[in-house]
Amino acid sequence: MRDPYEVLGVSKGASEAEIKKAFRSLAKKNHPDTHPGDTKAQAKFQEISAAYEIVGDKEKRAKFDAGEIDASGNPRGFDPRQHGSGPGGFGGGRQGGGPGDFHFTWDNSRGGETQEGFRAEDLFSDLFGGRGRRGARQPAKGEDFAVATTVSFDEAIKGGTRRVMMPNGEQIDVKIPAGIKDGQQIRVKGRGGAGRNGGPPGDILIDIKVAPHPGMTREGNDIRMDLPVSLKEAVLGGKVPVTTPSGTVALSVPANSNTGTTLRLKGKGVTPANGAAGDLYVRLVVTLPDGGDAELAAFVEGWKAADYDPRAKTK
Repeated sequence: MRDPYEVLGVSKGASEAEIKKAFRSLAKKNHPDTHPGDTKAQAKFQEISAAYEIVGDKEKRAKFDAGEIDASGNPRGFDPRQHGSGPGGFGGGRQGGGPGDFHFTWDNSRGGETQEGFRAEDLFSDLFGGRGRRGARQPAKGEDFAVATTVSFDEAIKGGTRRVMMPNGEQIDVKIPAGIKDGQQIRVKGRGGAGRNGGPPGDILIDIKVAPHPGMTREGNDIRMDLPVSLKEAVLGGKVPVTTPSGTVALSVPANSNTGTTLRLKGKGVTPANGAAGDLYVRLVVTLPDGGDAELAAFVEGWKAADYDPRAKTK
């Protein structure tokens, strides 16, 4: 075999980075996968790989530079024909396991391997899309597309369909399941990038952001909201309409209700696609009319109980 430095086109004083760069360039240029059926390219590729296994390995390079091993990786003075190998072949080294003995085998399908486990193929992942020669023809799943979309509070609760733009410019209609939460992800199988070498296509991963609601907040599958009620409704009680995810219902407000009184509407919260419905908690907020009311003011002026202490419980 020729001098490995000569094969790689580098000087004996070349750095490890320079040797690696030269090998990568030559290996990519002569790799059999890019020259199918070209025996000359295959032979060149084998020569390049074998050369790199000598000078690309720090220990072997030191031995070669010191004259301890030859360009084939055999100890100087070693005759492979006396040990079951043909002239110039990459056969086994001396048998017996004595000091300095080693075994060197060549496998065309793997890009070469030494007794230390060093393989030129380890660099092929950078050259051929992370697959190496053996994996180049293996089926591989296509790329997953990651996108994000924002849905309304009502959409998240009730579900629906949302049109989403893909990274490749395609638009698809995505089903939003009822009860989806902020931060959850929807996977659309088989609509991502095309598979390689007959592999399956990738998926679409959609990150969901739920827009806030002006009057409602969500806690798991429960919903909380504030409901303004008039002074009359708070004092006398009565039926008050409340908008829920499933429609409008009549809420019974007890007489003498204060601001902060919380009433529960069972099963009127979020109903997820798979799971039990949550509840709707309504907090009453006693609200006076805008701009004041002269009649109400006159009434309060003469109201004997108006001097009660509303803060007595906080003292």
